[in-house]
Amino acid sequence: MKIGSSSLTTAAGGLDADRVDALVDVVARHLGAPEDEDSKEIVLVSSGAIAAGLAPLGLDKRPRDLARQQAAASVGQGLLVARYTASFARYGRRVGQVLLTSDDTSRRAHYRNAYRTLDQLLAMGTVPIVNENDTVATDEIRFGDNDRLAALVAHLVRAELLVLLSDVDGLYDGNPATPGTSLIEEVRGPHDLDGVEIGSAGKAGVGTGGMVTKVEAARIAAGAGVPVVLTSATRAADALAGRPVGTYFHRTGRRSAGRLLWLAHASAPRGALVLDDGAVRAVVERRTSLLPAGLAGVEGEFSAGDPVELRDAAGRAVARGLVNFDAREIPRLIGRSTRDLARELGPAYEREVVHRDDLVLLRH
Repeated sequence: MKIGSSSLTTAAGGLDADRVDALVDVVARHLGAPEDEDSKEIVLVSSGAIAAGLAPLGLDKRPRDLARQQAAASVGQGLLVARYTASFARYGRRVGQVLLTSDDTSRRAHYRNAYRTLDQLLAMGTVPIVNENDTVATDEIRFGDNDRLAALVAHLVRAELLVLLSDVDGLYDGNPATPGTSLIEEVRGPHDLDGVEIGSAGKAGVGTGGMVTKVEAARIAAGAGVPVVLTSATRAADALAGRPVGTYFHRTGRRSAGRLLWLAHASAPRGALVLDDGAVRAVVERRTSLLPAGLAGVEGEFSAGDPVELRDAAGRAVARGLVNFDAREIPRLIGRSTRDLARELGPAYEREVVHRDDLVLLRH
């Protein structure tokens, strides 16, 4: 379940304790005891750290500069988790803070660690409170919402349902305030949204996501095999109870390899590798690794292990992957066989530039 800033805070900044308690009341009722047939395991992806830090820092609105956003997140994250801790304690429930960055979670070892942490918290009856690590993150704050994070976490924990809570009761075919617009009750695929006017951030001014990011998050989750309910925070109980409410996004795909979803939808490429035509066909059609012989060029500054785009000769991104070499090493690898490189530079160079297990296609 994902809850946005505008549903937890006042327009002036600062947490609204009554709103937090109302959400926790709903979640706690549906957690139940482990032996109960109707009990659920719930992971709560919660925005609100930056918004919660505004009032304590004397800020009257969300700052535009990164340093003050990070400062607000630093102050607000502690207040947010403290409020959740106190509220869940009314039901004898513990909470655990989990701060994630997309960069970390696209890497194999970090992805496994994130999964194990969340899995263990749930096994011990603890409610994970997940947020992006806004205090030190840069790209994450500029992205500015937790909707996409919620879709990826839902896939990470193998969720049966993702509930996205908004300040409106569902997705409408236009501005909900305009007479004549209608609620879209079901979305079975992208074609159901043709011609739909989707709004941006809400009027509260403390969040930055809006309906655009929620629909994008729903598309990601549904495409990865997780159905989605999009509704308002006031209808959260109905959503968890399985009653028809808001907008229901049907699954459009099957569950894919876990961290590759993060690599495709959450990582920020540090640079690019240009492929020749043969390498493009090998990577896209035969799903092979990228070898030095298929390289035609390199762009940007990056280190081994960073995410990079794989582009064709026309500059179109065809894939994204984790590179095995620093950018400064790439020029002397271009167009050469691994055997020749190993003979000249040593056995460490007899390997793929991007292994197929660390590569995800962006177009087919």
